[in-house]
Amino acid sequence: MEGDMMNLIKVCPSVVISLCYCYWIRKLVPPGIKRLVFLLPIICLYIFIPLSFSSVHLTGTIGFFLAWLANFKLLLFAFDMGPLSSHPLISLPRFVAVACFPIKIQQNQPRQNGKTPHPNPSSMIRYAIKGLSLGVLLKIYDYSDRIHPKVIMCMYCFHIYFLLEIILAMVAAMARSMMGLELEPQFNDPLSSTSLQDFWGRRWNLMVTSILRPTVYDPTLKAAVNVVGPKWAPLPAVFGTFVVSGLMHELILFYMGRLQPTFWMTWFFVLHGIFLTVEIAFKRALTARCRLPRFVSGPLTVGFVLATGISLFLPEFIRCQIDVKAFQEYAELGQLLNNLTCGIFHNSNL
Repeated sequence: MEGDMMNLIKVCPSVVISLCYCYWIRKLVPPGIKRLVFLLPIICLYIFIPLSFSSVHLTGTIGFFLAWLANFKLLLFAFDMGPLSSHPLISLPRFVAVACFPIKIQQNQPRQNGKTPHPNPSSMIRYAIKGLSLGVLLKIYDYSDRIHPKVIMCMYCFHIYFLLEIILAMVAAMARSMMGLELEPQFNDPLSSTSLQDFWGRRWNLMVTSILRPTVYDPTLKAAVNVVGPKWAPLPAVFGTFVVSGLMHELILFYMGRLQPTFWMTWFFVLHGIFLTVEIAFKRALTARCRLPRFVSGPLTVGFVLATGISLFLPEFIRCQIDVKAFQEYAELGQLLNNLTCGIFHNSNL
């Protein structure tokens, strides 16, 4: 952990300097292939940076932030598209923040009376509940030898959800407080989803959805229109988006586990792409009266996501022993906090 923290201190200036270079590229190099060539060294750098870390939490987070989201934003930026190419030109600090963090500035939400926007109190309560729930899960893992493995896998699903939302909320809170940005939410109560289209398109990890749309979905849709026509073009576009998402998840898994990929995690997203494509086709063919009511479609959707996650997604985490490494890091963090607390208590008694 100490070595990873030192690496993080070394990496941060490199990321900031590289993004300053990208910022000035816009003024010197026109959009297109030429700008892409100038950005390729930075894209390659961001692919290799996560390999400098061994902590699964740091490696997964940095891989997600830089190798995936930042690189996709830079690919869009090369062609004067995406959040880094807003008009008029955004400031350098905002450019760096938007590039390297999973945040999306909320449109048409000006700051009120020049004050930094504050988070919604209900959101704070919701994050506190999820943080408490995550702590309860960590405690329950102490008794995992008495719990059925499938139940443990189900707990892992909620663990990933709670942890991911808390990490993204912390990053958003930092950006909000430092730069006064009003940000769009990263999650929208995915457990209330009524369909796969609702889950993936409007509720789960919306930052990924917003970046995959212009980088994968829209170009594929445009190409598919000439082949299958405008009515059915969204189907191959949706499927192609899930394939790319699966491959990027496979890359993040490689960063965290450092084992040869089996692409079972990719198959999880391919399967969801197939089912979502079928779902969209049925919606286009059927009227609203023929669709399932919410109290039926909701549990079916969440159940399908959990079942496929337990059978295809989570086994890859276990194969790479990411769960074991994560628990070791929690123990090390707990020991560190305990030492700090004892040190403070000891100094106060002197």
